[in-house]
Amino acid sequence: MSSEVAARRDAKKLVRSSSGLRMVPEHRAFGSPFGLEEPQWVPDKECPRCMQCDTKFDFLTRKHHCRRCGRCFCDKCCSQKVPLRRMCFVDPVRQCAECALVSHKEAEFYDKQLKVLLSGATFLVTFGNSEKSETMVCRLSNNQRYLLLDGDSHYEIEIAHISTVQVLTEGFPPGEKDIHTYASLLGSQPGSEGGNARATGMSLQYTTPGADGVTQLKLTAGEDANASRRQSTAWLAAMHKAQTLDWMEAVNTPAISHTGRKEIQGDRLGLC
Repeated sequence: MSSEVAARRDAKKLVRSSSGLRMVPEHRAFGSPFGLEEPQWVPDKECPRCMQCDTKFDFLTRKHHCRRCGRCFCDKCCSQKVPLRRMCFVDPVRQCAECALVSHKEAEFYDKQLKVLLSGATFLVTFGNSEKSETMVCRLSNNQRYLLLDGDSHYEIEIAHISTVQVLTEGFPPGEKDIHTYASLLGSQPGSEGGNARATGMSLQYTTPGADGVTQLKLTAGEDANASRRQSTAWLAAMHKAQTLDWMEAVNTPAISHTGRKEIQGDRLGLC
């Protein structure tokens, strides 16, 4: 991939919505799969009362819209301003208590685990049923859309085309349900009564446009106990954390049409 194409994929621009400044991809097709669209706001005429405490809105009790869910609340129920990285907001934005809790949890992923995924780690990589493996560096692309594998050869796997992901662990009883936590996969917290569930590898399946069936890929961390192994374990745990994000929310959140946005902006200018 040429540097010109890479730059085009990673290009961003600053835009202003009625909810605040957003740093979004210059080309929508290259948006992050972790991203969420801004929600369509509940029209003012449809919410005469706070949708949390049922307080009636009047001249003194103003209504506010949560930037994450789009519902109407009084100031008491929607007073928190929290970073909302999945919608690309530059500054913290107003959210209801329920949404603020979710956004706080996601902020940890963006501040910690995402940096680990972007930095990458070294693995033994095996495709399909091949008995041969290749040492490669695996990392998330800057626009978060691809897994990049670099060694003697180069592969790009689009995140949106990955159908299944399974973290492989050691010290975990066979058949135990996948209840790993980020801490347990790092080996710093027991994953079960049987002991630690430190991540040792990852198996994933993905589809390739124009090809039939799915391709299986296995990443295995090295056996040495040096910094490379620790980095690989941290990368696997971060990937597991990414998998726990609410993917269906990203898929099902409706985009705001141009006409709808124009109408909504009228409401926002009046009552924020």
